Amino acid sequence: MKIDDVGNLMYLYMKEITPSESIDTPDFLIKSTAKALNELGGRNWIPVIVKETGEDEYQVIANSFIYAVAEEAGLERIWCIIADDSQDTAKLTKILTGEITPKINLSHATRDEIKAALEYLIEKPGSSLKGVKLAVATNRIDEAPRKYWKNLDPITTLKCGITKAKLKDLKQVFYVTPEPLPEVIKDLVLLKTLTVTELKNMAKKRGIAGFSKKSKDGLIQLLSE
Repeated sequence: MKIDDVGNLMYLYMKEITPSESIDTPDFLIKSTAKALNELGGRNWIPVIVKETGEDEYQVIANSFIYAVAEEAGLERIWCIIADDSQDTAKLTKILTGEITPKINLSHATRDEIKAALEYLIEKPGSSLKGVKLAVATNRIDEAPRKYWKNLDPITTLKCGITKAKLKDLKQVFYVTPEPLPEVIKDLVLLKTLTVTELKNMAKKRGIAGFSKKSKDGLIQLLSE
């Protein structure tokens, strides 16, 4: 890669550029925008973001819609910004151009971050979270022992209107990086998020007698004492 080219705005030939992936955009939008592009000057004033893959060879990493429109319009050259070839740069440019949704780590997210993410999901057209009470869900998730969660499933036990069927939407904006569980846990809220197997293993390690035939509620009671 020519280091001097990184960050530059360059007018590249379309034949030198390859797309990185197909885009999920209706044909109508591409064709109608291409028509407008040709009618209104034929220059893409919003540049495509590319990385260099070889001598006079580039690949699109963001603003793929503009590349598709330029291709449909039959442009010979388009304006591009040259980015470096790191994965972080590719991810960031896709976030900045709105091609992917940024995610936040629910294990350590602030209350304001949780509220903003939930509000975004609830208001999104077609969201399964319509009807979820924002204040209730925000408070219960914020107060939960999130830093130990291995996935988002424990949210369904918080009685905040979010069921298993609705977790798919939450995965659009949240992920977790769990911390190891403490050796001794007596917090009822945290204990309720654990599986029966996890509770039994914990009781065994603590040398608690009579745990093997206990139900989940019984195990939680034993471990909380």
